[in-house]
Formats: sequence, C-alpha cells, structure tokens
Amino acid sequence: MISFPFRPRLVDALRTYTRQDFSADLAAGVTVGVVALPLAMAFGIASGVKPEAGIFTAIVAGLLISVFGGSRVQIGGPAGAFVALLYGIVERYGVPSLLIATIGAGVLLFAMGALRLGSLIRFIPVSIVIGFTNGIAVIIALQQVKDFFGLAIPRMPAHFFGQIEAIANHARTLNPSALGLALAALLLVVVWPKSYKDNDARWRRWLARIPGTVVVIVLGTLAVSVFGLNVETIGSRFGGIPRTLPPFGVPAFDWEVVRNLAGPILSIALLGAIESLLCARVADGMIEDRHDPNQELMAQGIANVVAPFFGGIAATGTIARTVTNVRSGARTPVAGIIHAITLAAIVLVFAPLARDIPLAVLAAILLFVAYNMGDWKAFLRLRQFSLMYRTIMLATFLLTVILDLTVAIEVGLVLASLFFIYRISTLTRVEPIRLPSDLSKLSDGRRIRAYRVFGSLFFGSVTKLEALMDPAMPPGQIVILELHQVINLDTTGLEALQALLKMLQKRGGRLILAEPTEQPLSLLGRSGFLEELGPENLFSDFESALADARRRPAGDVS
Repeated sequence: MISFPFRPRLVDALRTYTRQDFSADLAAGVTVGVVALPLAMAFGIASGVKPEAGIFTAIVAGLLISVFGGSRVQIGGPAGAFVALLYGIVERYGVPSLLIATIGAGVLLFAMGALRLGSLIRFIPVSIVIGFTNGIAVIIALQQVKDFFGLAIPRMPAHFFGQIEAIANHARTLNPSALGLALAALLLVVVWPKSYKDNDARWRRWLARIPGTVVVIVLGTLAVSVFGLNVETIGSRFGGIPRTLPPFGVPAFDWEVVRNLAGPILSIALLGAIESLLCARVADGMIEDRHDPNQELMAQGIANVVAPFFGGIAATGTIARTVTNVRSGARTPVAGIIHAITLAAIVLVFAPLARDIPLAVLAAILLFVAYNMGDWKAFLRLRQFSLMYRTIMLATFLLTVILDLTVAIEVGLVLASLFFIYRISTLTRVEPIRLPSDLSKLSDGRRIRAYRVFGSLFFGSVTKLEALMDPAMPPGQIVILELHQVINLDTTGLEALQALLKMLQKRGGRLILAEPTEQPLSLLGRSGFLEELGPENLFSDFESALADARRRPAGDVS
C-alpha cells in the first residue's frame, strides 16, 4: 500500500494565526478577487465557454487550491496557459467532453502528487517551457483579433491557418467603434500606474491601488451604456452572467468520446502541473519560503476534479494573481479563500451589470496578458545558446502555434531526450592507455591492451566499446578496462561487456576490469557477470591488474 503525506499549508498557517495576519490576508484577498474578475471572464470566453464558467472556476477551484495547496500564497483559477488547449478541445469534442477531460486531468494530477512526482516536473527543459509559453501567448493574441477589431466572424476556428483565413476573409467587417474602444482600453491598461511607492500625492497612491483591468472594464461598460456604442457585449453574445452561486451538476458522460480524450487529459494535467509549480516557485522567491510540490499537485487535482461539477473549467496556479496577492500583503492561504469569497459576492451583487461589458475591452485585456506572459527576449538570446537549445525551443514554439500544444510538448520532449542522449554519448570516451613495450608484450608474443573508459556506458554510447571487438585482433589478447571514471552502466552496456568477454574467451584471451565504481560494480554483481568473469579478473587498482596480467596470461587458443 502506497502511503503519502497530505498536509495542506493552511493547517500549519492556522496554528499561529493572528489578528494581524487576518487583516493582511483580508486586504490582499479582496484586492485579488477584484483583479481576478475580469481575467476569469476573459479566460472563460477565450477558452470557448461562457464567461460565468471562468468565474465559477475562479471561485470553486481557487477556494480548493488555497484550502488544500502546498504554497502559502498561491492563487489558483483559470489561466491563459490553458486557453489554446481548452478552445481546441471545445471545438473538437464539445463543452461536456472538456469537463470530463478536466476531471480526468484532476485525477492524474492528484495521483502525481500522491506518488511524489512533483519534483519530476522540474526535469522539463526550460527551452520547452519558453517555447510553448510563447506559442500560447501568440495563440491567445490571435484569438482576440476577432473581438478587438469587431470582425463579424461567427466562430473562430481552433487552428492557426483556419484563424488566419477567417480573419482575412472577414477583414472588411471591421467595426470602428469596437476598434476604438479596444485601442483605448489597451492604452489605458498599459499606462495605468503599477506602483504607488514613488508617488507623493495621496490621490495618486489611491488610484494606483485600483487594478487597470478593473478600470477599463468599468469605463468601457459606461461608454457602451451612455453612448450606445454598436459593439458586441457579454449580454448580446451570452445573455449576461447569472446572479447565482456556482450550481452543481454532473457533466454528460459519453464513453465513446471519453476514449478519445487520453491526449487532452494528459495535456491538461501536464500543463497544469508545470504552470502551478512554476508559479509556486515564483511565489517562493518573493516571500522567501519553500512550497510542497506534491501537496500542490494534489490540491490542483482536487480542484480540477470538483470544479467541472459546478460548471468550471481547468484551473492551475496563476502567476499574475499570485504576484498581486503577495504584493498586496498576503501572509497565508486565507487570502486565497477570501479571494474566492470576494468573487462570489461580486457575482451575487453585480452580475446584472456585466451585460454591457464590451468584448472588445476583454480582448484588449487578453492582448495585454498575452504580451506579458511571453518571454520575447528569449528569441533575441537564441544566438547565445547551442543549436540543440534553439532547435527545441523553436520547434516547440512553432508546433504550439501551428498544430497544438500536445504535439508541441511531445516533440519537444523527444527532441530534448535525443539531444541529451547524443550529448552524453559524446562525453563517453574509450581511450587506449599507452604501455611501455616491455610491459605490454609478453614472452610468448601476446600483447596486453589497456583502455581507460570515461563517462556513461549506456545504450547511446556502447558503440565505442564495441569498437574493441575487432575480428582482426590477434588471438590470446589480454584486455584491461580501467573503469574508475565510469559513472553509470546500463543493461545495454552490460551486454557489450558480456560480448567482449565471450569474444576474448573464445579466442583464448582474457578480460580484466580495474577500479569499477559503485553503480557499475553493483550491476555487474547482480547480473551474474562477475561470476562469469571470475574474481581473479577484478582488481581495485590498475597497477595490480597489469601485474597480474603479466604474471598469469590467458590460456592457449581453444
């Protein structure tokens, strides 16, 4: 039976919780709740579902991630990283299948945490992470062109070339009012003060505390209501947002469709794990703490299993909201709980006002999010890195944009593995040790050949050992392998040693191993190779091996 620790950070935080902690968490939670509202709606719409699905995700999943998570300050909810993936699933399989895939991904995430696989996520190369993150940012930006320009496109296709074709075919339907509103919103979000530390005026410090995204939502909604702008709104497309808490419902289950969801389930789980743990590491650096990656994955799993029963979509840790939480003074997971409660209160009170929120403004917000989530300077730094790094990053980026995220990650991981194998194999060397003629040549004419092996004897490098099995080698040769710099031996390398031993024995020769390190020696012993080799052919130092080879040469050729 597998046992695993399940200890949310909230349990430890509440042990020493004070009134001052609650005051700080209350202020931070309310601030993040206000910030999360427009982002949740925008991510929901961009993912191909109704805006309330994004809000319900932020409420339910955000609450559960804070209650059960392994980080003190992480905020969970719908994320931009999921937009391209979820939109593609909705287009191909429909919303009910998206909910089923999210539940499946939640189960997988919980299992990863329970099996203590959280640290393995760090093995994914940074070139892959940057590649698919930048690719996702491009996809998010491309999907917003429709609403940003007010184009009369009935439904944006899920794939890159289809989107480009749809935009080109409907370019003449540009809505000047939508474009003007979107440009004004984007400009305001960019220039809105991000910090109040250097402002002396009290009113400036007060304004700086209001998130720019909230400001543009309010002003954009007022513009539509007062001036009657002819632009598409949440009300005109979705009928508004229900003034209720997330309702419980069981997603429709179709086994024939579920059988095809293995790829989406794996993609949601892998992306959710990567994003949440990257976000937690960012938070650790800001508060000088250390999160529990396995507990965090289990919390993400619980959130993604439960959220679809309340109409929610996939959720993960969100860097922008987590950073806002920390900068607002959050101390414990209670801030995340208050953030979810704040969102629920806003929906209950202000939901009817959301009817007039213009989609052009939400598109402007998502363009701003897409720009900030991408590491665009990475493209300028490519020339500083190796061809392998550049190939992996560009391949992952292009495949994310042109095909889909699943293919991009799979190809990126395969390329990274192949390049790693190639790199390690180039570091493995089998070099001859030059022996004086009086030591290398025996009285009967036989010769002693010695080789020093460096690196790892594994399936990618055994050809260098196989080069010693030269059919033209004279009979009766004695081969000494010095292994004190071999850090690893796998079963393929073991088979190569066995083949070398059999060839030498057949030709009346002898194989001697000197100074094997711990891991190779362990495998040689467990496999029975040392018994086949004979204890007289294993030495702890090269000098003893050479002396014994001269004293006891191999027998005659049979």
